[in-house]
Amino acid sequence: MPGISVVLPAYNEEECLPRTVAAVIGALEEVAAEYEVVVVDDGSKDRTGEVARDLAEKFPLVRVIRHPVNRGYGGALATGFAAAAKDLIFFTDADNQFDVREIGKLLPYIGDYDLVIGYRAPRVDPFVRKLNALGWKTLVNLLFGYTARDVDCAFKLFKRDVLDNIKIESRGATFSAEFLVRARRKGYRIMEVPVKHLPRLAGSPTGARPSVVLRAFRELISFRQRLIEEEKAAQK
Repeated sequence: MPGISVVLPAYNEEECLPRTVAAVIGALEEVAAEYEVVVVDDGSKDRTGEVARDLAEKFPLVRVIRHPVNRGYGGALATGFAAAAKDLIFFTDADNQFDVREIGKLLPYIGDYDLVIGYRAPRVDPFVRKLNALGWKTLVNLLFGYTARDVDCAFKLFKRDVLDNIKIESRGATFSAEFLVRARRKGYRIMEVPVKHLPRLAGSPTGARPSVVLRAFRELISFRQRLIEEEKAAQK
């Protein structure tokens, strides 16, 4: 089994981060001979940075990268991916809403597929968030063709080769959509696997904030325009 880098983007997750890191390490000890955990503190305003540094002192295989200011979800992932050193990369959120042991459900497929991505079955978020997610997924699939059953599910495992051959420019919530669209257009093989979704027990989600939503739509439109320009250039 190749080594695994786990990337954890974290924004104001001082309460959830210790449980998530402990769960990740416990899961990786069972399935990976080599691993690392890269925590990206995305300009948190609470004690996330301090908590992350304490965890890095406690667990030698945990590394912490801090953004002085918040760059957005995709920006945090991009930083974590750039720092990841292993052949397999896995990411999940720091909010502890997944059973990280279910990475064991993804690993058997990674030999035959380039990306193994989870979909929440069922998703346990409030009705409004689920409705927003459905609308977002529908829009992405209409604009780019089928992308994924659960585009933004933060439970994805993939080979480093995927990152080496695609360039993702989105830095907000559109990051996952652009990642999957570009991977499909490059011909990478994708397997979708159902995973458990757990209630958030602490902290507050930020995905439904108007500023986050507006940025996501702007990035999605910009991404669509870039793809059209790339397709025109390729035909010349």
